[in-house]
Amino acid sequence: VQLQASGGGLVQAGDSLRLSCAASGRTFSAYNVGWFRQVPVKEREFVAAITWRGGSTYYADSVKGRFTISSDNAKNTVYPQMNSLKPEDTAVYYCAAMRAVGSRTLYHSSNYDHWGQGTLVTVSS
Repeated sequence: VQLQASGGGLVQAGDSLRLSCAASGRTFSAYNVGWFRQVPVKEREFVAAITWRGGSTYYADSVKGRFTISSDNAKNTVYPQMNSLKPEDTAVYYCAAMRAVGSRTLYHSSNYDHWGQGTLVTVSS
C-alpha cells in the first residue's frame, strides 16, 4: 500500500489544521493507521492511531483532547483533525499503516509496515 500525506502548512498558535493520509495500491482494510511526528535530533513520536476494523482511536497524552483521528472508508483516507495547535506541535507529520494481525502495539513506529512521505506542520507563536 502506498500512502500520501498532505495538509501541512504554517498556522498560528490556537489555529486548526486537518491532515490527510490517502492510501493507494491497496485499501486500508485490514490495516491500522497511525500518525507520528518528528523534529530534528528527536525520535519519531507517536501522535494518534485508528484501527480500521473497529474504529478504535488512540492518542498521545500531548494531543489528547485537541486532536481527533477519523477515517473515511469510501475514500480510503484517514484524517487527523488538529485543534488548538501549539508551537510545540511543530514537526514533520508522517502517516503509517500496519497490517491488522496479531497484537502489535500501535504506539511503536517499528511495528508499522508502510510509511508516507511526511508533511510539515509549523505553528507560530
